[in-house]
Amino acid sequence: MSLDSLTVILLYGITFGIVIMTIAYTFIRYIYSKEIFYISYCLMQVFSLIYIVSYSSLFDIPHFMEQISLLFATLLALVFAINFYEGKFIPNSKSHKDLIINTLLLNIVILTAFYHYILFEYLPFTIIYAILFISVIFNIKNVGPTLIYTAGWSIFCFTLFVFDFKDYYEQNHLLDIVLIAFAIEAILFTFSVSHRYNRLEQKNENFENMLLQQSKMAKSGEMLANIAHQFRQPLNNLSYILINIKKRYENEKLDEKYFHKKYSQAKEQLEFLSHTVEEFKEFYTPSKQKEKFLVKDAISNTISILNEDLKKRNIKYTLNFLKDENVQIFGSKNELSQVILSLVTNASDALKDIEKPLIEINVDSTSADVIINIKDNGKGINKRSQEKLFEPYFTTKEEGTGLGLYLSKLIMEKSFNGKIELKPSKEGSCFSLLIEKAI
Repeated sequence: MSLDSLTVILLYGITFGIVIMTIAYTFIRYIYSKEIFYISYCLMQVFSLIYIVSYSSLFDIPHFMEQISLLFATLLALVFAINFYEGKFIPNSKSHKDLIINTLLLNIVILTAFYHYILFEYLPFTIIYAILFISVIFNIKNVGPTLIYTAGWSIFCFTLFVFDFKDYYEQNHLLDIVLIAFAIEAILFTFSVSHRYNRLEQKNENFENMLLQQSKMAKSGEMLANIAHQFRQPLNNLSYILINIKKRYENEKLDEKYFHKKYSQAKEQLEFLSHTVEEFKEFYTPSKQKEKFLVKDAISNTISILNEDLKKRNIKYTLNFLKDENVQIFGSKNELSQVILSLVTNASDALKDIEKPLIEINVDSTSADVIINIKDNGKGINKRSQEKLFEPYFTTKEEGTGLGLYLSKLIMEKSFNGKIELKPSKEGSCFSLLIEKAI
């Protein structure tokens, strides 16, 4: 069975197209994740594409270009496979039995990799297959994307071995099998890298959630001091109420009217304490449940937590709703409270040594969006710091974690599909939150 030149060109064209799409897909993933295995694979496929073009003899390309592209593709394949590898390179052999089993498994890898090369005669793919196969057999419990890649190749190679495809291909002068290798490798890698990317996304999300909780816990000492301040006055009031009731009782002047009056006062103080506990509990409870809520509730929760600290620092604050006081947004209320707490805390820290410290919170809205501006009259932020303001672990404070603004940015973008930015201000700093209004 022979193929005419038009069919050859068509099959090479299909292979080129698949490889080019894989390169584009991989490069996009590299832009988002910056993982080195993406760019090394992308470059390997570029040199593989040059190799295919040169190997095809469809163009007048010097033979040495084919050899150079093969060399670079092989080196980049090695870099890619090592970086894509999951688990340990050298397994633990605690007994003679383990050593024998691991040796047998390694021989299986060598034999299958050798047959892979005999079939397709393209070293870069054989190197990737061999290294990732080692990853699978020695780290079977921890592998994911590598299993997709190696299982796909292993099944394909085994099928060709059973049907003795190599001899059939040579006897019938079929189109070079290396084209099949390029197409299948690109498809298998696309599935593998997609799975790997999803795993990285999940890890990043878990890491961000951990950072969010760490940021909250980093402020826990501060918050406990605030709650202690808020509890002190109600507890003092309860103490006076009990003393008054006791004195009246001892003097036999405890009438029903006076008792109910003091009972109502005590109940008010207890309700205040219960409300404060609920606010702190809500703030510190991790929640991804999204629902409609009032913006003023999220702000009020935050202000109530920080109220005593602001009083202690003699900081005045204003909360102004420029349009609708009952404007709603969709999302997690305690996450917006976390963002506002971070911004108000930063503003509070920036007002140290300011004669008349003031924090202004202005809530505006349009037909589509809610805009929350948090402004202070501090010294402001220098231009050099502004460029790195939302980067993780960057801080201008001596004892800062550098996570507050970074996490605020993540919350705004991922939880609310909104944004946070530093707005130009003649005096102090002004942070602006833009969130879509709930319908």
